[in-house]
Amino acid sequence: MKNGRVTNHPVLGTLDERVTLRFLFDDQEFEAFEGETIAAALLANGVRTLRRHEETGTPRGIYCNIGHCFECRVTIDGITGQRACLTVLKDGMNIRSGKTLPAPLKKGVH
Repeated sequence: MKNGRVTNHPVLGTLDERVTLRFLFDDQEFEAFEGETIAAALLANGVRTLRRHEETGTPRGIYCNIGHCFECRVTIDGITGQRACLTVLKDGMNIRSGKTLPAPLKKGVH
């Protein structure tokens, strides 16, 4: 497993062993730890692009990581527009990058 996680912290010590889960992201299998959000698991596995901007097509990733923005929207088990930073990963999830998701707010609507 590609691992971008801190496993031995100088103040917090060594992390305990955790249950490993498997999930798909754009048809590629990854591993994660039980209790991680999708965003944390993807970051730990080296994935930085979660979707493409609706108008420009530029890559978008995790921005605030606390649920305030909508940059990390992905499709989870067929449900579009889910925020990866707020969704706890479950074993066997099928996650797809957001390629054609609508903008959260329409221009000109107040």
